[in-house]
Amino acid sequence: MKEKLNEILVKEYESLNKLLSVLDEQHSRIVKNDVFGMEAIVGKIEKENKAVAELEMERRKLTQGREISGIIQQFKDEDLDRNYRNLKMLLQQLILQKDNNELLIRQRLGFTTQMLSILSPDRSAKTYNANGRRRK
Repeated sequence: MKEKLNEILVKEYESLNKLLSVLDEQHSRIVKNDVFGMEAIVGKIEKENKAVAELEMERRKLTQGREISGIIQQFKDEDLDRNYRNLKMLLQQLILQKDNNELLIRQRLGFTTQMLSILSPDRSAKTYNANGRRRK
């Protein structure tokens, strides 16, 4: 079981690393404002997500719902522990990159919305609320 778990962790690490490279590519497309490139990346992200999910299901089936950290402590294997720690660090990098990409996309959408409101302003009369700000 120990060897099989270690093999699954290595495969999961490789798959997550591919996902990170796709997210990096998405980041560069966002920065370059390449809309069609960002659209093409979506399929790649879904493909890599599916591969990661399959490996995770295989790992969960092997561990039978038990916590993986407890299993690793039970085996006291240095390679298994190192691979698990590397996997956790890579997951943190993935979360950071995903959040960064989402933030950039939201920022671009906000900018686009402001530009559209400048180009076609609302013709209705503006009113003020209790705080002295205009209602839209």
